[in-house]
Amino acid sequence: MGSTGLMPAPRKYPDELRERAVREVQNSGRPVAHVARDLGIHKEALRLWVRQAEADHGSRPDLLTSAERAALVQLRKEAAELRRARAMLRTCGSASGGVLRGMRRAYLPE
Repeated sequence: MGSTGLMPAPRKYPDELRERAVREVQNSGRPVAHVARDLGIHKEALRLWVRQAEADHGSRPDLLTSAERAALVQLRKEAAELRRARAMLRTCGSASGGVLRGMRRAYLPE
């Protein structure tokens, strides 16, 4: 569970099916829509999986890889936590009547 109390949505399709569907599109040369229909998958879901697989294998430099995407999510979480801590320190500093005024300039960039 995250800090918001929300859990990520469960995956609708198992990983094995995702991998099989992507392999089928890549190896057969058939259109994504045909493979999706045959496997009972929404065509847009399969299209996104294929794009992500291409990014992960380096053939789509315009997209983030799964590892880069996970790192970005982690960095955004850390940045949000730092913003909350900074806001808390600012609040504490103003509530203390300016005791932390010198520290604010030294450690809390504007």
